[in-house]
Amino acid sequence: MKKQPLLILLLCFILGILFQDYLMVSQIFIFSFLITSSASLLSILIRNAFFQRIKYYCLGFFFFSIGMFVHFQNSQQPKLPTLKEKETIVFQLDKKLNSNDKNRKYYVEVLEVSDLKQKENFPFKTVISIPKDVEALDFENYYKAEVYIHHPEEIKNDFQFDYKKYLARQEVYFQAYLPNDILKTEKKSTDFKDKIKQKRLDVLNQINHSSLSPKIQEFLKGIILADRTEMDAETVKDFNQTGLVHLLAISGSHMVIIFWITLLILNQILPVKFRKISIVLSILLIWTFAIFIDYGSSVMRSCLMITCYYMMVLLQRKSDLLHSLALSAFIILIFDSNQLFDVGFQLSYVAVLGIWWLTNPIKNLFRKPKFKAEKFFYEISAMTFAAQIATLPLAIYYFHQFSFVSIIANLLIIPLSELIIVSSLLIVVLIAFGFSNIPFLYKGFDIFVQFILKLIHWFSGFESLMNKNISLNILELSILLVAIYFLKFLIKDILNPKNLLRFCFCFLAFFAVRISFNIFNYNKEEMFVYNFYKEKIVIVKNKDHAIFWMKESKNEDKIRDFVINPYLTSGRIKDFKINYIPEDSEAFVYQGNKFELK
Repeated sequence: MKKQPLLILLLCFILGILFQDYLMVSQIFIFSFLITSSASLLSILIRNAFFQRIKYYCLGFFFFSIGMFVHFQNSQQPKLPTLKEKETIVFQLDKKLNSNDKNRKYYVEVLEVSDLKQKENFPFKTVISIPKDVEALDFENYYKAEVYIHHPEEIKNDFQFDYKKYLARQEVYFQAYLPNDILKTEKKSTDFKDKIKQKRLDVLNQINHSSLSPKIQEFLKGIILADRTEMDAETVKDFNQTGLVHLLAISGSHMVIIFWITLLILNQILPVKFRKISIVLSILLIWTFAIFIDYGSSVMRSCLMITCYYMMVLLQRKSDLLHSLALSAFIILIFDSNQLFDVGFQLSYVAVLGIWWLTNPIKNLFRKPKFKAEKFFYEISAMTFAAQIATLPLAIYYFHQFSFVSIIANLLIIPLSELIIVSSLLIVVLIAFGFSNIPFLYKGFDIFVQFILKLIHWFSGFESLMNKNISLNILELSILLVAIYFLKFLIKDILNPKNLLRFCFCFLAFFAVRISFNIFNYNKEEMFVYNFYKEKIVIVKNKDHAIFWMKESKNEDKIRDFVINPYLTSGRIKDFKINYIPEDSEAFVYQGNKFELK
């Protein structure tokens, strides 16, 4: 507690959030906790040996109750209007989402519903799908259209992704589909927030009209402007399978590189006595950039971590990475505790913790560098290994896949990431300021990125090294994270039997738990019907074998991605078969059980 008080208090705060999220205790219970924990803090003032010993536990208990209270406030569902299946709504754009083959998707803010008497529950958010042949939305207009609107469906099976809960964490409680034309009215005045969003949208459109090839345009929009909404599925798949998807998302590495470049330039321009001004200006620049690209979650996390770290430098305090990490997490979670359940949030902070915990021990395994280039390569390699090791259990837990090629791909591509990000940023700045007619520069950038994308595509081709449908539950995840904690001591002194025993015990515990869950799932037998939109799929599980009975469908790829693979992963099943039912079948009988297919 004395060494890392902020980190320990953050953990107590997070435990409070988790406690409230899973148990959903009442308001009276939470206030009772708050009063009790606040009263316990008075023990700090009592000069008694017993109370002095428990004062740290009381402080932790207080932050635990604060975590419960904050999450209770952030997870309250607002009063929503009662809507019919078909409504005419007036709305404005809030955020672009990923598109599919047929539709563009957006978060929109509904301002009015025609013929609805209730007016006190506005505005509210909905996710809306709009056909691609309809004009794209922007931030300069209000829109009016007739839509089909409904609440997201409740999940009925534990292997399903809870889309309703995911949307609720974004404060979105409706889904809508716009089948027809849309009317638009120009806004009389646009607030500062929407002006910034519109400017970003304009730059995205400028990139679309640049001389770069379409694939490079989408890459550029993703890596600098955090817009992957139109990126082709093949490129996304390549980055996912090689474990390089973090390069596409604006993350800590992007913001650190932009910060350091700015700081380096300002340090060359300004005298030494103005070094603090250089830091302040660099911090202001990354925050300006964050606001411009719509202050996404990953960007805000990165900016907060950098700001907290360099504030200690400015205040001439000893800079501490864990203090900066804990302080930035506190700020984010106090304003929005639902961020804790964001996969990006978890991976970001675990990666930073991994880099802090494992980089030096791994770096010490290399020989002493003789050249600066060799030292740079060792440092990048150690940081890459540390981040990959730390985030591997979480990545498998959420995405259920791992490719051995990702280790090599990251080692080759990450050292180039600085050049990729800097050159991409330069191109975006030139396009934004209208310098779009520099053929040799744009052609060179196009060739360079095409080479990188082809290299990543080549790595993704090693399908034999990709392990999919890997099941990992929360208990197994926790044991693996504990094993990573002990890994540092094992790397530092592998000959110490105590370190080896601790690490081996974690792995023995992991395999014992895993075998137990495998046996439990092996003995589970079940038959049920799964509704996937208008499709009905009969699922039959017997031991380690599953059969999926369904009609032939043009949505089979989606059924595999959203039904079959999640079910196989959840049940830890390797052997499965798909059987097709005749199109005109109205019912299906299997082993004396009848299932309606209407």
